[in-house]
Amino acid sequence: MLLVTGCRGQLGTELQTLLGDRAEYADQDKLDIADEQAVKAYFASHDVDCVINCAAYTNVDQAEDSPEAADRVNRLGAELLSRYGRRIIHISTDYVFDGTGHVPYREEDPVNPVSVYGRTKLDGERAVLRYAETALIVRTAWLYSHVGRNFVKTMRRLGSERDAVGVVADQIGTPTYAADLASVITKLLPGMQSGSKEIYHYTNEGVCSWYDFAVAVMELSGYSCKVLPLTTSEYPSRAQRPAYGVLSKMKIRRDFGINIPHWRDGLKRCLRKLEQ
Repeated sequence: MLLVTGCRGQLGTELQTLLGDRAEYADQDKLDIADEQAVKAYFASHDVDCVINCAAYTNVDQAEDSPEAADRVNRLGAELLSRYGRRIIHISTDYVFDGTGHVPYREEDPVNPVSVYGRTKLDGERAVLRYAETALIVRTAWLYSHVGRNFVKTMRRLGSERDAVGVVADQIGTPTYAADLASVITKLLPGMQSGSKEIYHYTNEGVCSWYDFAVAVMELSGYSCKVLPLTTSEYPSRAQRPAYGVLSKMKIRRDFGINIPHWRDGLKRCLRKLEQ
């Protein structure tokens, strides 16, 4: 049996669509992944072959003021699922890097998170690599979908309400449509080698700034709202963001032979779903 944790989030929702009754699904109400007794009891009473851990504390700014809460989900939850489960696919983030690079980050590049969120996600990765029998860690970035709170939905709301909106133009990365990441995860499952522990990067293809991403959302949504470029210093936030978070996908393409859609293609498909 497959178990998908964080099943009501963006990625978890897409995995439910793809996997259907081939998996069990748990949110915090059904299974608190940071409660050791609850995790131990769940695995004792369910024949779980592999966990796809989509659960995460993702409020980057709030994590600065609530490090214990972020650590509980991002590090301890990942550790417990790895200790009591057989196999795990664990979702991580580009925030494990400091963003000072200028070429796409490879899986083996040095990590140096600059936020509580990034540090707790890195601690989660390390726990998975330490405790899991078999593990795949998939780092992704700028995730969005038709559900939940995300940049695309925020821009569409603002685009329908305002004549102009300011968006940071000096943070560079790659948007990732959650449906594309979910599809890739289903392709990784059959290729998991017993006893292996690997890290992979996956985002959509291409590179852009948040400003470029916002311009595309407005354009493809048919909104006349003007997007104004801002610097990071003009839009201060509680947590520091990586200025450059582009991830290299060479390893996942090589090992699994997957085709990766461009981010604008993913955005078009997401917008069609939002407009249905």
